[in-house]
Amino acid sequence: MTIHIQPRLTQVFRFVRCSYADGVAELVYAFDHGEELIERVRFPNAPAIPAGHQAAFDEALKLLHLIAGVSYYKAGVPPRLEVVGGALDDATANLLDALYLHGLAEFAYRNGLDLRGRIAFPRLGSETAANSRGAAAKPQAKVLGLPHRTLVPIGGGKDSLVAVEAIKSIDGEATAVWVGNSPLIAACAERTGLPTLNIQRELAPGLFELNRLGAWNGHIPVTAVNSAILAVAAILYGYDSIAFANERSASAATLEYEGQLVNHQWSKGYTFEALMGDWLHQHVAADLDYCSLLRPYAELAVTRTFAKLTPYFDAFSSCNRNFKILGPKPADRWCGQCPKCHFVFLALAPFLAKPRLLSIFGRNLLDDENLAAGFDALLEYQDHKPFECVGEGAEARAAMYALSQRSEWQEDALVARFRSEILPQLDESELAIEPWLQPSPEHRIPTRLQPALAFFE
Repeated sequence: MTIHIQPRLTQVFRFVRCSYADGVAELVYAFDHGEELIERVRFPNAPAIPAGHQAAFDEALKLLHLIAGVSYYKAGVPPRLEVVGGALDDATANLLDALYLHGLAEFAYRNGLDLRGRIAFPRLGSETAANSRGAAAKPQAKVLGLPHRTLVPIGGGKDSLVAVEAIKSIDGEATAVWVGNSPLIAACAERTGLPTLNIQRELAPGLFELNRLGAWNGHIPVTAVNSAILAVAAILYGYDSIAFANERSASAATLEYEGQLVNHQWSKGYTFEALMGDWLHQHVAADLDYCSLLRPYAELAVTRTFAKLTPYFDAFSSCNRNFKILGPKPADRWCGQCPKCHFVFLALAPFLAKPRLLSIFGRNLLDDENLAAGFDALLEYQDHKPFECVGEGAEARAAMYALSQRSEWQEDALVARFRSEILPQLDESELAIEPWLQPSPEHRIPTRLQPALAFFE
């Protein structure tokens, strides 16, 4: 595809149209009046849209179009957003304004951009709202009578596998679902023993051409995109809940920059979960719940639970280098060099026998002096937390402190360094691991799934 624009000089990003037919959703975008960028999302073996569910499906598809546009908008970051289908009600505009601002905060930080005051989705005018209360006061969507079963997104790592086993523990009906074509994720999904659903997302080829022409590039809130895809899937295939596996640590910011919090995991955090869940209840179906089953728990509580799930030890991987669209993949499931490898190793170490942990990773990451800087960042020692899906700095410090008190770990290079160099600067009363193992009452887990929380006890 040939593109004839300079993305960074564009003035308008346009949400042109969206459509669905025969299991394929088409999402169309454009900069200014340039070439159309057409993304396709393929839903395998899609049934006919159930009778009476067309309006709900259309609303979910519209939101997918608006959310997935974040992948393209960031290429040019023009000053104006145009929704060809018409202005949005307040709830929709509020969700999108927040998602584009905070979900792209890391992208903006790394590119030296400030998106505050720049992102404003078109809203219904005050006259429309005054006359009809518009969609700003839209009542709750109707109950569709969706089947009592759950879509559980699988990412290949420990968190989603814990969520799967928690739901299986209450004999909940569930399907392991993922977007894309990762063999590693497919293998993990197969290992769960659940029915599987693999949805394909095909980015518009023009996006890669825009990148060649000097487009802005960087991190996007991909969990939000996948959430919108799964909302469409829930209506299409018939599920009353979407249960992600985002723990409460995901809500913690990575850093603060010029007055704005920057969180690599914003679309995995509680704020987005609440916005998305409320929007689905209001616009799509009153009985479609969107939640994270792990929300009450910190990373260390999740890893403690995962440490009991031995059948997954030879299949899971949280190493993000396995999931890049482009570039080389590690030769095995763990590269040993990235922040995810470092954090998962550190978080599992207090709860697994040392030989078992080393057999999973194939090496001892805490006995490699070359990895000191990486672990320092996890501890927020002389650096900020990495731009990755890792736990809080205080959480990592608690895990490292626990290891520093155990004879089998004390001689390892980075644990010894922690004891001699970092620990004297810390307050040991703040390093206990037990508080990180206690659940928080803040979550949006529907009543039907709450018995699964007993799995963590």
